[in-house]
Amino acid sequence: MTDWLQRTELLIGADAINKLKCANVLVVGMGGVGSFAAEFLCRAGIGQMTIVDGDRVDPSNKNRQIVALNSTVDIHKADVMAARMHDINPDMQLTVIKEFLTPDLMMQLVTTKFNWVLDCIDSLQPKLYFLGAAATNGVKVASSMGAGGRVDPQKVRIAPIFETDCCRFAYKVRKGLRRKGFANANIIAVYSEELVNRDSLQLTDGSNFKRSYYGTISYLPALFGLNLASIVIRDLIC
Repeated sequence: MTDWLQRTELLIGADAINKLKCANVLVVGMGGVGSFAAEFLCRAGIGQMTIVDGDRVDPSNKNRQIVALNSTVDIHKADVMAARMHDINPDMQLTVIKEFLTPDLMMQLVTTKFNWVLDCIDSLQPKLYFLGAAATNGVKVASSMGAGGRVDPQKVRIAPIFETDCCRFAYKVRKGLRRKGFANANIIAVYSEELVNRDSLQLTDGSNFKRSYYGTISYLPALFGLNLASIVIRDLIC
């Protein structure tokens, strides 16, 4: 029994531990959702992972992102997560991509070499390109919808993307997927049925595909991330 995974092995058994060790997962976006998803996967014993994010830590990230500390400001989020995960599991095979993915790169990257891919992208058009790449290439994908503007953890749900409700961002994703010809795509979504607090909306200059964002609370993006991790883990060990 591997010492640091002994509590996990007691729960799920040695065969399941080996399945997780042999798994390969891609996580795109190391923000409030993706950083927690990646760490939960790492702590479960996932053997191989690729993490992607072109952004650096900003002081405004400290309220919700596991990568954000005073000591990590201006450091690449992907580098911070890589250091954390190697400190947890030095044996993990980890690939770090420190850039924002273009549509062409998404098509090249999102392949069946991954058992699962996690979409933790918070901008609509890049998310649609990523989900389209996964659908085109036949890769299992779970996607985070909007955690901003909400505070109630009891309203978070898991469902196929075309069965989601009450989330405006999920509506835009469904609409965009249909327009791109992916109306039958098998995409699992983590979303919230809580109505968004529109008073928390902040407009931006439109850089990095982001025209606006909502206020966030510390725990809710993490809850989205742990749900994404649970989707992957529970599927791999079944």
